Amino acid sequence: MTDQPPAPGNGPPVAVPGGPAKSTPPAVAPGWSRGFLRALRLLAPRVLVGLALGSALLVGALRWVDPPISAFMVRQSYVAWRIGRPPPYFYHHWVPWERIPPTLALAVIAGEDQRFAYHHGFDPVELRKALTTWHLGGRLRGASTITQQTAKNLFLWPGRSWFRKGLEAWFTALIEFMWPKQRILEVYLNIVQFSPSTYGVGAASERYFHRPVDTVGLREAVLLAAVLPAPVVYHLDRPSARLLRRAAWIADQIQRVGGRRYLDRL
Repeated sequence: MTDQPPAPGNGPPVAVPGGPAKSTPPAVAPGWSRGFLRALRLLAPRVLVGLALGSALLVGALRWVDPPISAFMVRQSYVAWRIGRPPPYFYHHWVPWERIPPTLALAVIAGEDQRFAYHHGFDPVELRKALTTWHLGGRLRGASTITQQTAKNLFLWPGRSWFRKGLEAWFTALIEFMWPKQRILEVYLNIVQFSPSTYGVGAASERYFHRPVDTVGLREAVLLAAVLPAPVVYHLDRPSARLLRRAAWIADQIQRVGGRRYLDRL
């Protein structure tokens, strides 16, 4: 009976005339890649749902719990630590809504988001203006609302990527759904950046005006509001002519938005 050659991969190396013996590579375990992809498809939605629920619970809790720190403060601390700057890495302390002067709250609304009381986190009017300017060849300017800035400063990081913008939109929607407008403004005023290492109206007032925030008047209020678009460029201790012009414009806008009656709508 004639001997049959062994099946490939199931026997000893096969000698090839005129060359070295060759071995057949081991067979790949069947279906492992399909199983991995199947597990990934099953796991990914659950992870996303878990992250969504976790973020919703966090935002819901912060309706009543004052956040002790923000993502921007954490980033500031890390940068200061990396360059070897001694503590404190930033200045901040919480001021409750009752101690924030109405004039200061109005100044920030007048300078940053005059339709704050009427929109639901996103201002379609400002978005259309920004897109129109961009389509006409101008620079794409920001159209962020106070709610969007709160979401970014509290939970996220600086940047313009679509991924970060998507997260900002998600947190903005959660905040608008779970917090009243007054709470949104209270949190914003306590975490917004006024200089490279100063966060919140309480710390800013004491560092630059040497007085508690509940004693500031119109002049200090409009100066605080005026630096918010560019807290690294503008300086409260050395106000430039441009900053003073912006502060004067905000003082005029306070009356145009309705004065203290505006706060009754929050």
